[in-house]
Amino acid sequence: MSTIRKAARADLDAVCRIYDQIHTAEERGEAAIGWQRGVYPERETAEAALARGDLFVQEQNGEIVGTAILNQTQVDSYAGANWRYDAPDSEVMVLHTLVIDPEAKSRGLGREFAAFYEGYALAHGCRYLHRHERAQCARPPLLSKARLRRDRRRAVHV
Repeated sequence: MSTIRKAARADLDAVCRIYDQIHTAEERGEAAIGWQRGVYPERETAEAALARGDLFVQEQNGEIVGTAILNQTQVDSYAGANWRYDAPDSEVMVLHTLVIDPEAKSRGLGREFAAFYEGYALAHGCRYLHRHERAQCARPPLLSKARLRRDRRRAVHV
């Protein structure tokens, strides 16, 4: 079991370490998320999310094992998209940069984070979920089939 909470400044190095591990896995061909070192995500991504109060971390046994940004910010490419549900922006929660430390994979941590995301969205009056992901990402949805309406759109981060 893990704990998910808003990140603190002291968590930034651990978040960036996970970003770096994913960048390295991408460069080796071991992952296909679509991130690029020096482009996205970088330390500045985490620092900006921390300043906004929407950077979250997942802890297990005192270690940061996952991170994501949860907010209602939809990238410009979402405007006019052919969403399954026509939802007002005020009812949409977006999941950005969900990533689990490669050393902690296959423990169900991504599913735990997705369940947290669903609960967080509901607690903030959002009945619709958007998951921002890169076009190269081929992972199946982690979100449950109950309670919320989900829309998934593959978008390129610019």
